[in-house]
Amino acid sequence: MESKEVVPPFLSVRVFEAAARLGSFARAAEELGITAGAVSQHVRILEEFAGQPLFRRLGRGVELSDAGQAAFSHASAAMSEMLEAGRAMRASMRGRRISISTPPSFASKWLIPRLSEFQQRYPEVEVRISADMTLIDFAVTDIDLAIRYGPGGYEGLSCERLMSESVAVVVSPKLLEGRAPARTAADFLDLPLIHDDAPERDLSCPTWSMWFAARGLRRVESERGLRFNHSGLALEAAVAGKGAVLAKRQLALRDLAEGTLVSPLDEGDAPLAFAYWLVWPRGRRFEPAQAAFLTWLREEVIASDAGADQTA
Repeated sequence: MESKEVVPPFLSVRVFEAAARLGSFARAAEELGITAGAVSQHVRILEEFAGQPLFRRLGRGVELSDAGQAAFSHASAAMSEMLEAGRAMRASMRGRRISISTPPSFASKWLIPRLSEFQQRYPEVEVRISADMTLIDFAVTDIDLAIRYGPGGYEGLSCERLMSESVAVVVSPKLLEGRAPARTAADFLDLPLIHDDAPERDLSCPTWSMWFAARGLRRVESERGLRFNHSGLALEAAVAGKGAVLAKRQLALRDLAEGTLVSPLDEGDAPLAFAYWLVWPRGRRFEPAQAAFLTWLREEVIASDAGADQTA
């Protein structure tokens, strides 16, 4: 009689795939919403099933053994197929839903303020926004589209350039009250400064020290002042009158249009190397909700670029 082949436990395979992909039990636990101890337990179950180690434990992470490496490609493909099965089951629902991943600052300062117009036009579409900086693995998430700030050329993905970006000096008009007009870089030598230390910072985006030096000026302690790891928070601090900030023009556009921030210098903006990109898996078929969102987003980008020209 032919022996029946034993299938490994699915939940343990799912945990194994996450730990192997992320190279960390702790990060796998965070992604799956379980404890690191539970991850270790599931891995032990699979290692007992396999009769050999699947991971080599390192100081700050793990790496796959030869057996684990051989199993990972199959586990990854299986998880991808399971996700596609789920997408197929919910195809009619996906026609009424759009899930977007976007950097937090872009979400808060650019996308969310404009969403009411999309919702008025398509009230039947449910919008889900995941504001995070991690690069999305579309094979294991239910995200339809991602907006990323970076150099472009994301491997294995369709990439569409949405908008270029530039840096401008912006400040609250409240901070300039009672002062002579701030038209040149020298007028900013004695103003408080705000620093944008967001992790997605482009190397072509200057610091305040670089900005003053490029204009032949030296400001003592130019690196002092409020610091934020979130561009949106740096802009909110500027709106509150806490100092001047070297801001991304697209993120500051609404505040400039409303007059809560001004860009008073006579010089133009400095273009940046990074841009905003829309990415999605190659070959993905969009349902009506995703297609509608794409059309609306492209229209908003055109309007935003026109607004940026007006406020520059």
